[in-house]
Amino acid sequence: MTQVEKRESADTPVSPGPPETAPKRYRYVVVGLVTLLLALLPLARPMIGQPFNYVMQMGIVVLMWIAMSSSWNLIGGFTGYISLGHNVFFGIGGYAAGMFLLYYGWSPFLTAALAGLIAVAFGFLFGLITLRTRGPSFIISTIALLLMTGLIFDNWEFVGGSNGLSLPLPPFPIEDLKIPFYYAMLIIAIGSVYLGYRVAHSKFGLALRAIAQDETKAEVAGIDTRRMKIAAFSISAFFVGSAGAIWGYSLSYLRPTVFFIIGVAAQMVLMVIIGGRGTVAGPAVGAILLVTLNEISVSQFGSSELNIVITGVILLVVLLFFPLGVVGTLREKGRLPAFLDWD
Repeated sequence: MTQVEKRESADTPVSPGPPETAPKRYRYVVVGLVTLLLALLPLARPMIGQPFNYVMQMGIVVLMWIAMSSSWNLIGGFTGYISLGHNVFFGIGGYAAGMFLLYYGWSPFLTAALAGLIAVAFGFLFGLITLRTRGPSFIISTIALLLMTGLIFDNWEFVGGSNGLSLPLPPFPIEDLKIPFYYAMLIIAIGSVYLGYRVAHSKFGLALRAIAQDETKAEVAGIDTRRMKIAAFSISAFFVGSAGAIWGYSLSYLRPTVFFIIGVAAQMVLMVIIGGRGTVAGPAVGAILLVTLNEISVSQFGSSELNIVITGVILLVVLLFFPLGVVGTLREKGRLPAFLDWD
């Protein structure tokens, strides 16, 4: 190379790589602002006006589903094991917090984390049993686990049996009753999404994704797949159980048909599939879309069969055009907004 060529080479600007650093910093700002707005939402009561309680209730529902779907994503998304009985931990957490309240006077706002840990303990126990199976056998075993647990609670008089248990209302003014539930669910939802983010960027998450891709090859590579799966199954129960504790208290009534029905698990699965399995932001996106879709459909068509048909058609369209979920498909096409790209 001549001196002139060297000089021209030095003067030529180097083409920068993909503009990732700035968008990644930008996404933290966006997520921080969204979190701040959600935290300040109850203070906007004068602007919201009469629909304030409705807005708070919708917020509680959306945040609850974000927490539950993000938790389910650890086992169903990252690990690839479809659990259709994961709401068993939702019920265990709800009943655990309810019993602490009735027998010891401990508020579920204080015992939600403890209820989550109890759910983790049961998750470990159930994982030892169900994770001996794979594929369709695992799905069936989780359904059997859900039905069995629901039947036990339905006939267990100590927890109210099929009649359920009534819980005392929180000691708050009636006009402010939904605000503490909203903040509790907000904390649980943030914790669940953050857990997913930490798992996605850890060796543990890498091992789970290897299991989802090819479990046999993962075992050959030296990954203790059974231990990893049980860990994912157990950890994924924590925020589901905590959400159950707050949700049961918000209803002030515990009944097996509220918690131990397969429809709850199906909702979690749908939200993750719509948003994007194995992604961090996907479950939250799926939860927001599905809850919003359901609310619009009910408001327009009521709780009729037509509402169910329309909802099913819209979901089918979404799945056809977004086969990897909204987040997964947009990422594959290079159109995913930076603030949703957390993987």
